[in-house]
Formats: sequence, C-alpha cells, structure tokens
Amino acid sequence: MRYRVNPDLKLDLNRFGVKEDWQDCFHCGNCTAVCSLTEENILFPRRIIRNVQLGFKNKLVTDVDPWLCYYCGECSETCPREANPGELMMSFRRWLTIKYDWTGIARLFYKSLPAFLIAMIVVAIGIIVIGITKDFKAEAMMEFGHKFEKYVIYAVACLILLPNLLRMFWFVILKNKLKVPVFAYISNSLSLFVNLFTQKNYLKCEGDTFRWVEHLLIVIGYLGLLVITVFFNWFNTDSETVKWIGYIVGALVFIFTFDFVLKRSSKKRESSKFSHPSDWMFVVWLFLLGLTAFITRILVDAGAIENNLWVYFIHLIVIAQWGLLIVPFGKWTHFLYRAFAIYFSNLKQAALMK
Repeated sequence: MRYRVNPDLKLDLNRFGVKEDWQDCFHCGNCTAVCSLTEENILFPRRIIRNVQLGFKNKLVTDVDPWLCYYCGECSETCPREANPGELMMSFRRWLTIKYDWTGIARLFYKSLPAFLIAMIVVAIGIIVIGITKDFKAEAMMEFGHKFEKYVIYAVACLILLPNLLRMFWFVILKNKLKVPVFAYISNSLSLFVNLFTQKNYLKCEGDTFRWVEHLLIVIGYLGLLVITVFFNWFNTDSETVKWIGYIVGALVFIFTFDFVLKRSSKKRESSKFSHPSDWMFVVWLFLLGLTAFITRILVDAGAIENNLWVYFIHLIVIAQWGLLIVPFGKWTHFLYRAFAIYFSNLKQAALMK
C-alpha cells in the first residue's frame, strides 16, 4: 500500500501538546531497546516516530500502537537527544482522538482552550438556569439531577462514543482491508473487558505496580459511583448498604485523584513533566466529582442538604461538565480507546495469521 507524505502533519501534531524536540530524533534505537512493548519485529516507539517524521498521515491514523503505550517514561529518560518519545505518544493519542470523533468538537477543544472554557461556562449557566426554574429546591433539583445523569449517559454513549468506536474500527480494520476470522471477534472479547476495567497493561511498566493499583482503584471507584448514583439513586436511598458502598467508592475517587493531582504538580515523574490542559481538567474534575458527591451524601444523612444546597449544585455543574464535555471530547476517551486498541490489535494479528 502506498502512503502519501503530508508535510503539515508535524505542524498539526505540535498543536496537540507535543514539543518540537521530537524532530531531533535520529533513530539511535535507545527508546526501542528499553521499551517493554518492544517485541520481535516490533520497533516501538521508533517505527511510529519515523512515520510521523515522514508525514505518513494516512498510515498513522490506522495505527493503534500509540494506545498501547502507558507512558512509563523510560524512553524519554534514556533518549540522548531529549526528543521525548513518550510525550510524542501522548500527543499522538490526542491527535488520534480527534480523528475518531465524528463531531469535530474534540478537535476544537484540544486546539483551543478558550473554546473549551467557554463551553464549560455555558454548561454551568445552563444548570444555573435550571436551578432557577426549580426555585432551588433540594428535592426538585436532586430529582432532576438523577434523571439528567441517566439521560446524559445514554445519549453520549449512543450518539458520540459508539459512532467514534465504529470510526476507529473502520480506520484500523476495514481501511486496512483485513479479513478477521469471525471467531477472533468472540475469542478476544473477554480480554477487551478485562483491559477496559483493569487496564492491566500498566503492569508492563517495570517497577510501577503502585501506579496500576491507583489506577485500578480509581476505575473501581468511578464506575461504582456511576452505578450507585444513576441506578441506585444514592442521594435519595434509604438502604444502608447502598449508602456505605457509595461512601466507599466516592472516597476512592477523590482520594486517589488528589494523589494524581499532587504527582502531576510535582513533575517528578517523566509522565508528569509535560501536562496538556486536558490532563489537568480530567484529574481535577474527577476529584471534584468524587468529593462533592461524598459531601452531598453526608449533608443528606445529616438532614442539612436544604440549607447547603450549593454543595449539590456544584456537584451537578461538575457532573454536567464532566458528562457533556470531558467524557465525550476530553481525556476520558483514552480510557475507552486504549482497551479497544488492544482488542483491534489482537484482531489484526488474527487476520494476519489467517
């Protein structure tokens, strides 16, 4: 297959956070030698960097390898040219995200922080207007919030995330004209769900088991909080079991995301030295989501929510911004695309072995 060179690709990538230093790479192979993803005939991440330098845009959009990288940072630490290959993978994932997004909104938000902030403000104003129509009554607001979360989940999943995954499938499998055995779709489905909920490939980053444990606990906390609030109506339940499960998963979210914020602020890790605004928005809003949910439930149990409705109001604004903007168009999608990238990679191998 022939690939057309796109000289503007490097300029496009620079808008997604990558530092221009990556162009200094002269393919010494150090990054490939230390990367745990390197296998026989797989030059990771060197092959991707070379394709970026050559401007093979059409080839790169069909590649899932950048999603397999968990940014342990060893490649950047050992690079003699300080070309930051790990950061290139991170920026390249943002670029792939906008390629999958059929709406074009992700491209706008990644390229323009003011546009994203304006959207956040508009969502907040929308919630305030709804609060006015509800006379800021706790019962009415919480009933609305419960239904709002449920409808947003269904709408975002069906109208944005599912079509984006289908676009990803088209780029990776169909565009490459791969004939995947039907059984491969089924046999690899279990690993898809395992990777989706555990992100176990973090363990390939040697000596960083705690990072995986933290990530796993956040995923458990986030998904648990989602289920307990949307499907068990946590804020209005009388079930002691549901209440305490909610407290536990809520605490998992804000405690460990706070640790993520501290680590990103310290910039001690290689993976935290360069932060895109989307990285900050993701961890800070996830922290706020867990914290405000936790405090809201405490106020409900104490019978003080009516006089402190502003806490739930902040929570509702955070939920709305999270569900309408960060989940479909921000870094949250990396959680989804990474698991499916592993799945599609397995399908590609099955097709090539056929």
